Amino acid sequence: MLTPSARNFFVCTYSLLLVLTLLAFPACKKKDPHAEETVVFKPEPISPEDTIKYPNELITTLNRKNKWVDSVFRRMSPDERITQLMMIEVFSNQGPQHEEDVKLLIRRYKVGGLIFFQGGPVRQAKMTNRLQAVSKIPLWIGMDAENGIGMRMDSAMQYPLPMLLGAINNDSLIYQMGAEMAFEFKRLGMHLNFAPVVDVNNNPKNPIISYRAFGENKDDVSSKSLAQMLGMQDNGIIATAKHFPGHGDTEVDSHYDLPVITYDRKRLDSMELHPFRHLSQSGVGGIMVGHIHLPKLDSTANLPASLSKPIVTGILKNELKYSGLIFTDAMVMKGVTKYFKPGEAEVMALEAGNDVLERLVSVPEALRAIKAAIRQGRLSQKQIDRSCKKVLAAKFWVGLNKYQPIPLDSLYQDLHAPHAHEMLRRLSEGSLTLLQNKRKMIPLEEKKRRKVASLAVGGVRTTFFQKQMGSRLTTKDFFLPRKSSKKYLEKLRKELLKYDLLLISIYGPSIRPSNNLGFSTEERNLVDELIRKKRSVVVLFDNAYTLNRFQDIDQATALLVGYQQLPAVQAAAARMLMGDISPQGKLPVTVNSQFKYGDGL
Repeated sequence: MLTPSARNFFVCTYSLLLVLTLLAFPACKKKDPHAEETVVFKPEPISPEDTIKYPNELITTLNRKNKWVDSVFRRMSPDERITQLMMIEVFSNQGPQHEEDVKLLIRRYKVGGLIFFQGGPVRQAKMTNRLQAVSKIPLWIGMDAENGIGMRMDSAMQYPLPMLLGAINNDSLIYQMGAEMAFEFKRLGMHLNFAPVVDVNNNPKNPIISYRAFGENKDDVSSKSLAQMLGMQDNGIIATAKHFPGHGDTEVDSHYDLPVITYDRKRLDSMELHPFRHLSQSGVGGIMVGHIHLPKLDSTANLPASLSKPIVTGILKNELKYSGLIFTDAMVMKGVTKYFKPGEAEVMALEAGNDVLERLVSVPEALRAIKAAIRQGRLSQKQIDRSCKKVLAAKFWVGLNKYQPIPLDSLYQDLHAPHAHEMLRRLSEGSLTLLQNKRKMIPLEEKKRRKVASLAVGGVRTTFFQKQMGSRLTTKDFFLPRKSSKKYLEKLRKELLKYDLLLISIYGPSIRPSNNLGFSTEERNLVDELIRKKRSVVVLFDNAYTLNRFQDIDQATALLVGYQQLPAVQAAAARMLMGDISPQGKLPVTVNSQFKYGDGL
């Protein structure tokens, strides 16, 4: 067990190494074009000395006296101190009436913050300026953007999800991604990211975490989530580790029901709590508590961790000594609403020890219930005031004491900077995991009299990967769409068996990875037959766990995992197959007995 001083030394040293690594890549330096125009977007470079001196500066800010905080707090009514703890959902693509509804909650109830979901960058920036203009106290704004703002909005960069990052052996690249995400957040007037995911995904059947986790190894999850967290917080954006005390070993989606984790405290200490302990000691600004039931920690029937005082206060605050911001997961999720009514659920969340209530079913109902709980002695005004001051201190840390509207000029260009594309290329290349290379098939070469077919499994038109490969090799493109007829499958089978080499690229049903790919038994059987009978190079552009969907995939001559179908990943895969770059990635999870954690040639 490390002493506190030793832990601080490790955090400082690690932060310094990441910063120095960044300095070695001038192509990744970024300049904010609005630096001279406003205070809010002025870059604040982190020197090695600053990193060493203030490894927990955010946590310190949240818990020390502050003149701005005190002056704002004194002018707030008791009701406003309660609603300052609420963050409501907002969409920039739902039209004027939705915006008016949000403005009503801001004007009438003085809610503390917003969480943006679907929409577009320019629409969101304009809407943010209008919503801030009607707020008595500047709103802090968050987004659930685990892989960047492109996860939630169109016309924006989409970075890799954690499973892909888990395959990378260079954590400084993940730090850089965190820094890029911070720049995008600040450019859009946002302050808080509900990331990183620090769940240890040790259950391949997990329907909700899966590819959203860095992997199954607790130390990998700790180091990579720390890198992402530092990248964001070193650049002025509050990171939030989730979903405490660990959502990795579940088979139920808490959006639709309440998952139950039956393990005892010893197991949780040795696995699930490890990354949370690591990040809490390293100064993460926020921790989100999940809607998961742990009867060995709190036996109250159907009680999610987010409403449990023994878990939130007993473990997170008292045992882990965490003094940062504590958020509930979304209070609209069925993991809460199936068993607890709106209003009562928010009271129980505050009783448990949470500071911030996220995505409430009803602000008026929650306010009425919390006021009644204070009168009844279930909640104390002192507790409300303490959390309110933490929220205000967080607003001070992100610069809302000097609030400025978002400049709209060059917004789209700023969110698609060359350094961000370069960083995405390096992430994509670093993650590629070569699991098999029989007969030294890779790198591929153009050979006379060898016929090469390129089959996009799940594709309906020429994919980016097929275009890249076609520019280097003489190939003919084929497609295996979902819901193909038996007649089409047989025709495709006969045609492909005439070729000497098959390039088989596999795609999920959407840009986000999937858990089962969505192919029929007949479609999967055709892929298995082609792999058995022909020399084949198979590239999976989806969740690594979906390798299990093909019974004979281990018989492929060469097998490469790309984890996602981002164009940058497809381009990187083509370069690797042609020998331009070497494979560097390792499997972050165990898929089956053939392909285990850490595998990669």
